[in-house]
Amino acid sequence: MLVREAYLSLIIYSIFSLIIVLILYLVSYAVSVKIPSIQKLSIYECGFEPINSTQSKFNIKFYLVALLFVLFDLEIVFVFPWAINLYHLGLFGYYSMILFLFILTLGFIYEYKKGALEW
Repeated sequence: MLVREAYLSLIIYSIFSLIIVLILYLVSYAVSVKIPSIQKLSIYECGFEPINSTQSKFNIKFYLVALLFVLFDLEIVFVFPWAINLYHLGLFGYYSMILFLFILTLGFIYEYKKGALEW
């Protein structure tokens, strides 16, 4: 099997996904109600007032949630291609992904025990 043939389904999937995203974006832009107000046009970032001292304290929970999102987002990035190629990877590929998921699960349990998931 040529490399181009192996990636053909991925290319078709990517093009189809891009078309769907563009269609949904254009439809939502066309049917949305656009009534500007002072609050909608104001700067908003992380739930804080936009005019504050630069020396104000920042809640660390925002960073923890962002890091947890990146952690589990990267997990999906690695698991999806693995699931597609599992048949070709054999037992070594299976057990290496199980080890990867086990390490991520340990990280999740650590975060849970530290209370990072509680607001």
